[in-house]
Amino acid sequence: QVQLVESGGGLVQPGGSLRLSCAASGSTFSIYHMGWFRQAPGKQRELVAAISSAGSTNYADSVMGRFTISRDNAKNTVNLQINSLKPEDTAVYYCAATFGLQLVYASEYDYWGQGTQVTVSS
Repeated sequence: QVQLVESGGGLVQPGGSLRLSCAASGSTFSIYHMGWFRQAPGKQRELVAAISSAGSTNYADSVMGRFTISRDNAKNTVNLQINSLKPEDTAVYYCAATFGLQLVYASEYDYWGQGTQVTVSS
């Protein structure tokens, strides 16, 4: 079992940047595939980026080139660097962990953090 705690959200102007972090408890963090999801009001939760236990990454088309996911297994953390923020990036961002293979689907993930709010507004 793993517990996840996100941090780093906040209010930022369009074009700005944030770095979200997710701290995981437990000694087996390195074998989990990790994902960052977001959910805006009235919308479904969607994957923005995922990183496998081996370090392979994939991104939603809407964030490609602006978001970067990374993991540090020694520190049990997964990070999401988000640049060139747009108002449509406003959402609660969640970190999640899975052993599953379909990393795009929220239903595949077993463990979730509580979320961190990102608001992009001038």
